[in-house]
Amino acid sequence: MRQLSELDASFLYLESETTPMHIGGIYVFDASEQTTPLAFSTFVAYLRSRLHVVPVFRQRLKEIPLRLGRPYWIDDPDFSIERHLAYVNLGEHGRRASLMTLASKILEEPLKRDRPLWHITFVDGFRLDDDESDRQGFALIVKLHHAAIDAFSGEDIIGKLLEYTPEPRPITPPRPWYPRPEPSEERVILQAGANILRTPLQFTSLAFNAAEATTRGLIQKQLRKLPMPFPLFSAPHSPFNRQITANRQIVSTSVDLSRLKAIKATLGDVTLNDVVLGLCAEALRRYSTEHGADTSRSLVAMTPISVRSNSLRRATGNQMSAMLLDLSTSESDPAQRIRKIHRNAVASEPYREAIAADRLTELLPSTMLALSARLYSELQIAQRYQPAFNLPITNVPGPQVPLYLQGARLIQQYNTAPLFDSMGLVIVAVSYQGRLTINFTLCPDVVAEGGSLEGYVTESLDAIEDAAQNPGFDGDLENDAESPHQTLTDDVLTALEGVLKKTLHRFRT
Repeated sequence: MRQLSELDASFLYLESETTPMHIGGIYVFDASEQTTPLAFSTFVAYLRSRLHVVPVFRQRLKEIPLRLGRPYWIDDPDFSIERHLAYVNLGEHGRRASLMTLASKILEEPLKRDRPLWHITFVDGFRLDDDESDRQGFALIVKLHHAAIDAFSGEDIIGKLLEYTPEPRPITPPRPWYPRPEPSEERVILQAGANILRTPLQFTSLAFNAAEATTRGLIQKQLRKLPMPFPLFSAPHSPFNRQITANRQIVSTSVDLSRLKAIKATLGDVTLNDVVLGLCAEALRRYSTEHGADTSRSLVAMTPISVRSNSLRRATGNQMSAMLLDLSTSESDPAQRIRKIHRNAVASEPYREAIAADRLTELLPSTMLALSARLYSELQIAQRYQPAFNLPITNVPGPQVPLYLQGARLIQQYNTAPLFDSMGLVIVAVSYQGRLTINFTLCPDVVAEGGSLEGYVTESLDAIEDAAQNPGFDGDLENDAESPHQTLTDDVLTALEGVLKKTLHRFRT
């Protein structure tokens, strides 16, 4: 048995009907040079032969009775690959728009918990519409639960499943697999008891979870009275921070990495990641302006940072650090904004001391985190006060060499991330073969006219290039009085410090 970490388990407890917590991917392949189109049965045989490279594909959750502790990953003795695959034929007139609509509907559905937490839909019978040649293609729509992977390890898994040469690899019979016996209930309970003795905070979490049903109403009643002065909720109101529904929309656009690298070279002391964040920030500013939102205060992004060791053999689970980053969207000059983002992020002390997310969940166990998240949603803190941050932005470096699946070349990939209550938009940027694809996963009931974001990215890149070439561009950033950014650690500790001071003051008086 391998127990989930607090961070991994939190993604299970945060899941609801409107917030499925899986990471998604749409992988488009060019099959025009194949004499025989890749059949679904061939794909099944290929995937079956590769299951050994991703052990979590044959592992399911083992819940602990009475939630005495976090679940475990165990081998699924009833594993059947057919339960994780589906086939869809879009027909001869299927195009990219049809594929994205289908993917949005598929990604709205949560993964079933009685089996390993992944699913792949093989999409056949549509045409690639990037030119007039009417080329044939197929696609894979992939769902992997966030409890098993993060965005960085997800890319690693796909890289292991695909091939690096255009010559199809012979499909070999699957390696023999002998699932380890499912542990008995008695062993699971004994293991949970041992874990509770080692980590007293989990016992506290258990007690809190048991009392949740009777105390939840009282907690809500008291929290509604709080003025909420904590700096943790200091991000401005935005069009993206409203209550979400189960509906999803995927909006994506690609740009040449060479253009971003040229901007980096022109601006000097900035990173490529700063340029990517600056491009996203400019697109968000244009969207906000178009929809009449106040842009006088800068949006705040939560930016995950991978802390996965290069020597780590197990490419599953979540190995992330996180920080809150001021995107400087109140700055009107898009090139100057990139310099400010660089100062806010890379050149700052909080960036170098960004706290690992699993350390935060050690302080706040996953069951308590789930309750806090539900209260955050049900009390509408993001609407009644201010959100903790406006949106997550993740930049994932992908392979710069072409990948293949039985001779068909991967020409495009789109990636999605889970939405959360009061967080109606998330951005995932992924590079592949000299291009960067910026993916917006959004709730269309919150982010109106989300399709316009694709055009805003194109306009933003042109505007940044023009501004970067401006000979007068060079501002004094040291004296900028813009509000300082905060890491997650800074905000949490500041809030706790305020509570502690009030408590000590009451004892003294």
